[in-house]
Amino acid sequence: MSGGNPEKQRIRQELCQWRECLPPDDVKAASEAICRHLAAWPVIRTARMVMAYLAFRNEPSLEMLFAALPHTQWAVPRMEGSQLVVHPYDPNRLVRHRFGMLEPAADLPVIDPALLDVVLVPGVAFDRYGGRLGFGGGFYDRFLPTTPALRVGVTYDSCLMDELPCTQSDQRMDWIVTPGGLWQIVAQDLSRH
Repeated sequence: MSGGNPEKQRIRQELCQWRECLPPDDVKAASEAICRHLAAWPVIRTARMVMAYLAFRNEPSLEMLFAALPHTQWAVPRMEGSQLVVHPYDPNRLVRHRFGMLEPAADLPVIDPALLDVVLVPGVAFDRYGGRLGFGGGFYDRFLPTTPALRVGVTYDSCLMDELPCTQSDQRMDWIVTPGGLWQIVAQDLSRH
């Protein structure tokens, strides 16, 4: 994964190393807290279709949400070339990508990004202005402009920074969720809910 900004690369490397050293119990506890916040949030509870992600490399897991809100239509992304393609979530139709993460099988129906109400976005770090630092591949930065969905960054409390070195092409979030709570980005700053 690339990303030309040396400061971004430094932050990405430090936080990825920190995250990969997290004990499984800490990842589980953080994931459960995040899922509790999201499952109780009226925005998610009333959404028709929500795009989540399948956790990879100690990302907070959202699997509890699928069970907690079974009437929500869940979608998950698949990497195809340099793009993300969205498919319905079917736990029986997941395959292992060459990078190691699980993703939906390519022959599942494709979902039009215009139909998504909310996108739960993974990231290495987020900031209080809605900025996001990913792995450097640009997949979400290319995907998010294709959907009108509300953008919700999902991360650990320790990965919520004051400010990240974001550029014009870095897509910003509308909300951030951590084990500590949900924050709305208001006037380019966080407002706790």
